[in-house]
Amino acid sequence: MRIAVYSGSFDPLHIGHLAIMEFLTQKENFDWVYLVVTPQSPFKEAERARTGAKRFRAARRAVRRHTGLKVKVDRIELRMPPPHYTIRTLDALREREPDNEFTLVIGADNLDLMHKWKEHGRILTEYGVIVYPREGFDIAAIRSTLMEENPDYKIRLIDAPMVDISSTQIREGLARGEDMSRWLM
Repeated sequence: MRIAVYSGSFDPLHIGHLAIMEFLTQKENFDWVYLVVTPQSPFKEAERARTGAKRFRAARRAVRRHTGLKVKVDRIELRMPPPHYTIRTLDALREREPDNEFTLVIGADNLDLMHKWKEHGRILTEYGVIVYPREGFDIAAIRSTLMEENPDYKIRLIDAPMVDISSTQIREGLARGEDMSRWLM
């Protein structure tokens, strides 16, 4: 099976995440999306690690509300010791499910930072990435620069819908007492 690995903090999951997951299974023909809730990104503050299990449970509840969505909320990183490098997660998924083909799902903002990722060359050659657009990033130019580094990199750009909301904006709105329910998944 073709599996799209969509990893992140998902704090909280919102309609932008939903649009990407639907696009991957309906338009890009992935059999499943594995939503991997990371307890701690190496690029983010340490306090978030304590909320990993809580965010995992919230993600499962959100996904269950969308019947027919071909998404599995995967706890693989919650069971792995830190640091939570994406290459370690992808390798663990491949070891657990050797018959599946895994592709990492990232936004253009992460593609722009790919050179900072642990073993980014292995990610791009062994697994590949499928990249959705983000406001303010020229993904074609970013891809071109990376392809100059290694023409064997597997970097696919998709024309997924852009939803102008972020988890940070939702958390900030909730902190101000605003109703953010229209954005939540």
